[in-house]
Amino acid sequence: MNPSSSNHTFIKACLRQATDYTPVWLMRQAGRYLPEYCATRAKAGSFMGLATNVDYATEVTLQPLDRYALDAAILFSDILTVPDAMGLGLSFAQGEGPKFAKSVRNEADVASLAVPDMNKLRYVFDAVSSIRKALQERVPLIGFSGSPWTLACYMVEGAGSDDYRHVKTLMYSRPDLMHRILEINADAVAQYLNAQIEAGAQAVMIFDSWGGVLADGAFQTFSLAYTARVLAQVKKEHDGVRIPSIVFTKGGGLWLPEMADLSCDVLGVDWTVNLGKARQQVGGQVGGPGKALQGNLDPNVLFSPPDHIAREVRSVLDSFGKPHANTRTSGPTHIFNLGHGISQYTPPEHVHALVETVHQHSRGLRN
Repeated sequence: MNPSSSNHTFIKACLRQATDYTPVWLMRQAGRYLPEYCATRAKAGSFMGLATNVDYATEVTLQPLDRYALDAAILFSDILTVPDAMGLGLSFAQGEGPKFAKSVRNEADVASLAVPDMNKLRYVFDAVSSIRKALQERVPLIGFSGSPWTLACYMVEGAGSDDYRHVKTLMYSRPDLMHRILEINADAVAQYLNAQIEAGAQAVMIFDSWGGVLADGAFQTFSLAYTARVLAQVKKEHDGVRIPSIVFTKGGGLWLPEMADLSCDVLGVDWTVNLGKARQQVGGQVGGPGKALQGNLDPNVLFSPPDHIAREVRSVLDSFGKPHANTRTSGPTHIFNLGHGISQYTPPEHVHALVETVHQHSRGLRN
């Protein structure tokens, strides 16, 4: 692996090292808001046709980088590839969310679950290697997975959900079965992320998209504990190069102080969190331990005019405050992102205002 990867602004910020400006990337940056993505998806015929074709997955991962001065690429894939490899039969209907042919709701369903053969996910690892090569070290490549809890939500519900009735019914009435699903998921996610790292991912992210739907207490037991189980198994370095890890729990701001104990480098936060307070809670001091923070502009800000977008971006950067500038030691750092994925209805030209303002204003904050 090219040692220059550790010199990337994004990687440095993940590791709480001083940078000249605040790096920025966007969740779902390769997606339906870009006309070029829609054109490639049409050629592929379906979402999974796109995700399982190495050339197409490489093409769409690089598309946003050709448009915007983003500081990282993220693998084009889906969080549900792991349960699909478990034999649950994933499909995406046009304009609808994901659906599984089989759901996991009783003892027999759980008994038949196992960590999948990673060869079934070879298309993901091949895409990672292809994208990494195509990037030519322009920016680092982020690999990712859903969290054990978030995957379990989809596996038990059989699709997305408004009320999480099936998964919470199972959790409260048969916690033993829920724990078994989560153990299998955690070990599968760890293997999956490690295989992405071996294929060339330079950082990895765990999306705990549905952690925030849990009650206090249940979050710690059924989500946080299993995210910790994943992180305990994920490689911290590969070929002598440090591989940072990011954990994002949507709706998880309440539990940031407890998440500070996770064995990860970065905590992502959604737009309900005040970055200044989060920095006080988990960001640490110069020279001491702590977590880098990632976030947290409300994605709907991108529907407003460019000058309004610029104002809101500056507000997010100002709320974090001045990042540390001592190149000889670690300290509080920030990676700019949205508080959740970019909407498919976002005008592509509005993203320019976001990226340019992040780079310009964050340089000013350091002077």
